[in-house]
Amino acid sequence: MAPRPIQEAGRASTPLELLFDLVFVVAVGSAVNQLAAGAGSGALGRSLVSFAMVFFAVWWAWMNFTWFASSYDVDDGPYRLTVMAQMAGVLILAAGLVGAFRDFDWTAGTIGYVVMRAAQISQWARAARGDPERRTTARRYAVGIGLVQVGWLARLALPHSLDWAASSFLLLAVAELAVPAFAERARPTAWHPHHIAERYGLFTLILLGELATVAVAGVQVELDSTGLTPGLTGVSAATLALLFALWWLYFMTPMANRLAHDRELAFPWGYGHVTIFLALAVLGSGLELAVEVSHANHLHIGVVTVGYLVCGPVALFVAGLWGLEAWAERALFGLPPLVIAIAVLLAAPWLAATGIGVAGAVGASALVAVVLVVMVVVRRSADPAPDTPPPAPAPAGS
Repeated sequence: MAPRPIQEAGRASTPLELLFDLVFVVAVGSAVNQLAAGAGSGALGRSLVSFAMVFFAVWWAWMNFTWFASSYDVDDGPYRLTVMAQMAGVLILAAGLVGAFRDFDWTAGTIGYVVMRAAQISQWARAARGDPERRTTARRYAVGIGLVQVGWLARLALPHSLDWAASSFLLLAVAELAVPAFAERARPTAWHPHHIAERYGLFTLILLGELATVAVAGVQVELDSTGLTPGLTGVSAATLALLFALWWLYFMTPMANRLAHDRELAFPWGYGHVTIFLALAVLGSGLELAVEVSHANHLHIGVVTVGYLVCGPVALFVAGLWGLEAWAERALFGLPPLVIAIAVLLAAPWLAATGIGVAGAVGASALVAVVLVVMVVVRRSADPAPDTPPPAPAPAGS
């Protein structure tokens, strides 16, 4: 398992990676549905805590595999079988979501997560044998991940309560986040910038697709029961506009060349994407609730709260995307429009309390996103400078 070249031409996602992503669609979709169901039943705070824990497990396992595969994807039989074991872990985690959200019973979810991480440990152990230059790095990953998994398993002995679950989760999540920072100090792994940028783009598309799926499913339920209503039509149209605008914003700036030019962006860019991914996932739940309350509200949740579950994630998405680009360019550009956009998004949910209904909050978030797209397009069309710097030569020994 030797590292793949950093400047390998035509590097793209493999069919195995695409299958891996599809399995994660199941876990993300289940978590989104559970959050919507919990919030709709009146247990919003409890459901958000459970969702944060589940989403961390899904995001972290996906991200660790993605960066590892970018460096060491040999695509042979043992590699494929190990990745399939990780997929099995994802499905076990997804199967345990009902118990996790309802009773804070993390037994199945933890077992699924540990299965994913154990498979990753075996991959790092194999990389330690095949890449002498980065043997210390690979061993640090293997040992660090293994020690944290002991902590996750020990956590199962704790009482099934909100306080114990949240505090132990925070401690172990910090430990998980610290492993790559410690391991990469020995010698950075040879990840491919164009491959990484594509993989993150594909995961973003998965989450954007979840928005469309949730919206369509909700509309179908309403049509089958009582028929199309003005409120439902407004939510559906605004959801479509919001989906297109968020896609446009994210893919407006190709990041591959920036990552190739400055490999120090790896940690802030890789970790910082959690704001974008989390925002899109919560937005899926918010839109599902918006569809349900747009015609016949039988939920135990206020319409303004539903508005915040739509507008809040959009604000987080916009702020997270701005932060990533500002860090990449080392410049605080476009700050006033960003502040205005977030202020409007935080005020828009109160439109749901008027005669406009939840459609007003969804429509306002879509309008803000569309305006931001237009502003960025106009700014860049007036700026003759290239969006991305030319790639720098790969470091010696890579």
